[in-house]
Amino acid sequence: MTDSAHIAAVTAADFERIVIQGSFERPVLVDFWADWCAPCRQLMPILSRLAEEFKGQFFLAKVDTEAEQALAAQFGIRSLPTVQLFKNGQAVDQFMGALPEGQIREFLSRHVSRASDQLLDQARQAMAEGDPAGAKSMIERAERDDPDNNRVFVAQVQLKAIEGDAEGALEMLERTPLNLANDPELAALRGRLAFSAAVADAPPAEALKATLEANPGDSEARYQLAAHQVLAGNNEAALEHLLTLLKRDRQYGDDAARKGMVAIFDLLDSSSELVSRYRAKMLSSLY
Repeated sequence: MTDSAHIAAVTAADFERIVIQGSFERPVLVDFWADWCAPCRQLMPILSRLAEEFKGQFFLAKVDTEAEQALAAQFGIRSLPTVQLFKNGQAVDQFMGALPEGQIREFLSRHVSRASDQLLDQARQAMAEGDPAGAKSMIERAERDDPDNNRVFVAQVQLKAIEGDAEGALEMLERTPLNLANDPELAALRGRLAFSAAVADAPPAEALKATLEANPGDSEARYQLAAHQVLAGNNEAALEHLLTLLKRDRQYGDDAARKGMVAIFDLLDSSSELVSRYRAKMLSSLY
């Protein structure tokens, strides 16, 4: 075992302290391996080298599954090598097999903070405070300093939206890199931009409510009212209208009701009671 401040062999006796508690301070990468596993031996030096290179931005914990079979069973390890990443006491991501170093770097980039991330956080704060020019300057600096940071693209799209260039933001989203295809921030922004587009030429919310009182079957008015409500933060009312639209007119707007509900789920905490309740209602209506 390498004598390093960033790497340690971990057993059941110290797993809680090193991995679980340690992951509240920095990400912990747990390498589940065995001596008989050739891919494990290929992977080990790559992980060790990266742990040293990152200088404590993550901690590498090595678990010998032959000696620690109970730990391997506890975390559902069925093939070797399996590498799990822990943050805030939970396993949040994993990969299996001896991946090439480039793919491991990409895996780490999703979880390990970089100096440029601090600039991007400052840029988002500037956006929130109504300073798009300051945000743009910080984003440009982050891109110069760290052109491989994919979060720069996310911040650039967010800035377009904040500046009121919805069309430009949507064009950028059409060119989303593959490794950001499922990014939750971009998914939320994509949904918000779609709702903004829906109300761009729509009547005010009160007028739409009056329209629905007179004609509950007006699908366009119902969708536009839901879009107004999302942008106003009234997500439950919006979900209820979209659910009604889903039941009454599934074909409206190329499945706009279902897509709208999914977009609202992306805007919210996936573990929230509201999302759980309306996701179940949506699935029940579909199937």
